[in-house]
Amino acid sequence: MKTEVLDEDQILRICNRFAFQILENSIDSDVIHIIGIKEKGFDIAKIVERELKSITKKKISLSSIKIDKKNPKDSVLSDSNLNKNIDTIFLIDDVLNTGKTLIYSLSFLLKFNFKSIKTLVLIDRNHKQFPIKVDYKGISLSTNINDNIKLLNDNKELKAILF
Repeated sequence: MKTEVLDEDQILRICNRFAFQILENSIDSDVIHIIGIKEKGFDIAKIVERELKSITKKKISLSSIKIDKKNPKDSVLSDSNLNKNIDTIFLIDDVLNTGKTLIYSLSFLLKFNFKSIKTLVLIDRNHKQFPIKVDYKGISLSTNINDNIKLLNDNKELKAILF
């Protein structure tokens, strides 16, 4: 059985709220740095970037992290030219399940010695196996550990489905 958890309007509202939260935390920065975890976290990051561009004139730097979920320890890659002059990074993912993807992504980013890393997830499932806490979440959803949540793009319409 499939259940729609979030429809496109709800996802867009959450991304709009994320944009305002990011902007509030970037008052002293000239550039806002967003990194989306591929694939679906990067899709959410692109929506947040679009929302940010509609509310601020600040420069937005969008990049991605790709991680092999079967071998995460040595497989984190970024398309960004990260440097130590960046104050805050905003790391975005779609669904937080066990926290494994987010913790390995953060581990990769920690070697750049940023002043701050803020995490954002669309859906937090509350099944963490790693000591990870997100700073901003769209919704918190307690599910059965065997359930799956997928972010789908059906007919160019984004939705989150529980099955």
